Amino acid sequence: MTALRTTAIASLCCLASLGAARAEDRALVIGIGTYENLPEEMFLHGPKNDVKAIEALLTGTLQFKPEAIRVLTDEKATRQAMLSSMDEWLVAGTAPGDRVYLYFSGHGLQVKDVSGDEEDGMDEAISTYDIRAGDDDWMNVILDDDLEAVLEKLKGRAVMLVIDACHSGTISRSLSPQAVSGLNGARYLPRPFAKTPKQPATRGLRIDLGVVDKPAQLTAGGLTAWSAAAAYQVAWDDVRLPIEERHGVFTSAYIAGYTPKESDANGNGLVSNAELFEYVTRKSKDYCSTLEGCDNLDPQLESVPEALGTSVAKPEPDRVEQAAHQPSNKPEPVYQEAKVEAGGAPAYVDGDPIGAVGDIVGKADSGAVTVSLDTGSKLRKGKAFKISVTSQYAGNLVLLDVNGEGTATQIFPNDMAQKITPLSAGSTLTIPDDYYGFDFEADGNGENMLVAIVVGDAVDLKDVAPSAQGLNAELDARQSISGIIAKLQKTWTGDAENRGVHWSLGTLKYTVE
Repeated sequence: MTALRTTAIASLCCLASLGAARAEDRALVIGIGTYENLPEEMFLHGPKNDVKAIEALLTGTLQFKPEAIRVLTDEKATRQAMLSSMDEWLVAGTAPGDRVYLYFSGHGLQVKDVSGDEEDGMDEAISTYDIRAGDDDWMNVILDDDLEAVLEKLKGRAVMLVIDACHSGTISRSLSPQAVSGLNGARYLPRPFAKTPKQPATRGLRIDLGVVDKPAQLTAGGLTAWSAAAAYQVAWDDVRLPIEERHGVFTSAYIAGYTPKESDANGNGLVSNAELFEYVTRKSKDYCSTLEGCDNLDPQLESVPEALGTSVAKPEPDRVEQAAHQPSNKPEPVYQEAKVEAGGAPAYVDGDPIGAVGDIVGKADSGAVTVSLDTGSKLRKGKAFKISVTSQYAGNLVLLDVNGEGTATQIFPNDMAQKITPLSAGSTLTIPDDYYGFDFEADGNGENMLVAIVVGDAVDLKDVAPSAQGLNAELDARQSISGIIAKLQKTWTGDAENRGVHWSLGTLKYTVE
């Protein structure tokens, strides 16, 4: 196998200038637990604590100035106050290149679509303090259309949108205490005055990511959006805690995940978006498993694929180096400052392309997929070798070889294989086999990594890992792996319930001498 060499990082643009002046960073933090026109049974106890925790994250880890943060809680968070703050505080108060942070903790809901842009006839929305029931639907809400209009105006900024709420559809169609008593802590509002279904259940709940209908268009403009749950799932207050200590399950995990000791799966000291996503997902599922009535919980992340491996916060300053490439034999990881093309604020990546693989995939090896070489992990240049992959779970395999220069070779799928079939659970695939008619020979020198991804669901990866590029193309490792993982983070809708895609990872480091 030929060691491929490139020095460009295609998914990242040139290093941000240290002398560039920043106009202003702004954050708007909204938490609503009590409501002017709702019964007390619909109040939430977590938002007031969520707001305090997010403020601490902003002023601490994210280094926002206290005066750059506006907070709206309960009676201060009316519809007019929320919309005017988004417009004059966030839009008018910032310029392209600035950081913008918009956080909401409270109830989500659905109302009848009046603009005709929703396939299901319903607009997703977030609540306000002065939300009220109209003749047949909710009034004084912030529609997804309203939020999208704000986000359009914020293009060019590095926008972080975090929504800890859910947007209900068919979970319950009554405001009676009896209808909601079985779901204490659920962050949803059912539609008013409608009939209660004969068999109320948690299935059928709808949440669209961060109440954003056009994520691809908006993420290309600089948006990263986090949401507490997937479509047809509920977001929750942590009802295990005393009432005054409650917080959003998602918010708690999201904040904790900024700490490397919690979420840094590959141990390089940098917490990436992908690592934070995997951590929040795991913590959310842990909570869901303890709660009756919580069938599944899959947080959502929308961003451009190249942002997956970038840091959620600046790593330790003394380990940041403005370098095009850092030798892989350096004992401590060194980070590069880079700027994702979609956003203005700088981000950071591991300077070692092999070390960066873990930041992009977000997961640590669980042992579900094992990769081995028949010659062991040390290869001699020119020596033939075979690669074997075994998975505990059935699925389709994508196998990449990444070298220290940041170049990847897609080993599988490829057009050389006579028959491409999914891996069976417990079976071993060896490449090349007798059908290939050639051997792999080690070339180049230094450290490399084999990355095996086994996908249990029928996710179409042809646009990011087509068999035609197998064994032939020199790929940018960061770009290729980011594209694959971005596909695997989408909600799987092939079953009765929406959930995360089932996939597993295995890696193997080896050296060529």
